[in-house]
Amino acid sequence: MFFTVKRFLKSEYAERINSQDQKNLALLAKVFPFKVSRYVLDELIDWRNYDDDPVYRLTFPRKSMLSDRHWNMMENLSSVEEEKKVVNLIRHSLNPHPNGQKKNIPKIGDRSFGGLQHKYRETVLFFPAQGQTCHSYCTYCFRWAQFVNLDEHKFKSKDHKDLYDYLLVNPDVTDVLITGGDPLFMPNKTLFSYLDVLTMPELSHIRSIRLGSKSLSFYPNRFLGEEGDEIIYKLKQIIKSGKHIAFMAHFSHPNELSTEKVTRAVERLRNAGVEIRSQAPLIKGINDNPETWRDMWQKQVEMGIIPYYMFVERDTGAHNYFSVPLFRAYEIFTEAYSQISGLAKTVRGPSMSADPGKVLIDGIVEYEGAKHFVLKFIQARDASQINKPFFAKFNENATWLDELEIEEDLSDNSVKADGYFSLPQNIYFNS
Repeated sequence: MFFTVKRFLKSEYAERINSQDQKNLALLAKVFPFKVSRYVLDELIDWRNYDDDPVYRLTFPRKSMLSDRHWNMMENLSSVEEEKKVVNLIRHSLNPHPNGQKKNIPKIGDRSFGGLQHKYRETVLFFPAQGQTCHSYCTYCFRWAQFVNLDEHKFKSKDHKDLYDYLLVNPDVTDVLITGGDPLFMPNKTLFSYLDVLTMPELSHIRSIRLGSKSLSFYPNRFLGEEGDEIIYKLKQIIKSGKHIAFMAHFSHPNELSTEKVTRAVERLRNAGVEIRSQAPLIKGINDNPETWRDMWQKQVEMGIIPYYMFVERDTGAHNYFSVPLFRAYEIFTEAYSQISGLAKTVRGPSMSADPGKVLIDGIVEYEGAKHFVLKFIQARDASQINKPFFAKFNENATWLDELEIEEDLSDNSVKADGYFSLPQNIYFNS
């Protein structure tokens, strides 16, 4: 069972939070999407100390996510019409479509493919319309605008032909990421219909199918019972046909790895031959300390999950509430990284999925008494810039790429390695 705000406030679970938090939730859910699974409520949240519980913070919006001005506007609504205007104003102020996502919509001639994104040469993202929701919503989600009635643009498609036609004429594409929302929210029949497109003989250049999902965290029952049997069998068959399947799991805190159900679900996927990789953003108040990441990465390796990415929280939604300064993100990553074995050092981070590409904070160096960030692209719109380090002036308050001042060159051999540290030529920002 899944709880909307109305269902939650009418349920026995609402009695576990105080009356003021109930009132606040009713207002906040008008701005931010809210849904939570019974599994999260029953097995992941410590209700005795819910206000500080990381999974409660992960799934329940809080007053501090809004500015004082916006909160006052919400508290003083006088009509339904005013509510619509105020909610719309607040949502548009929260940068609903960050990092040039609309630029990623591909075209063939005059034909636009609104349910796809193609930013990096080898990888296409597909947004099935039936999967543009989740088992529970993360309060920090950078795709929150997919789940609310904000504007005319949402990334979604019900057209299997769009997926087929676009991939057919793009033989350089080797990977397709089915994403959302959460594609695992779809019933098996719907999910399988999209997977069947990707296994057509004409699309033999598609070698890897990625499933971007938080279902292992929020609804591991998806892989158990009869429904689970069906999906496990289907994935086995796809793997036998020669395709690689990578499950891109989203674990934000080690508590999400702690239940028997998630252990069984992970085992079933791995036994089917599915590779599970884990990624999450660094979020203030939820996982902004090295011990949390160290414990999470260690536990993932023990379970056979590959630590993949620590992301920087994107500049959208309640960014001011959740964001961590870049220098602190680098410190947290480095300290956690220094406490894990080589098996967990598959993880990369902190990484910003910014407009020009995935930018890694690769170091902090000092030159002539001044600090500088060392950055590099892990992925880029311009593939020629990948893995070439460049500099930005140190800024202790910066939380995103467009807040940094990129430098041409430090022009000194003591910090410059054979000309590698130079400014990528086609870097640009969506500020």
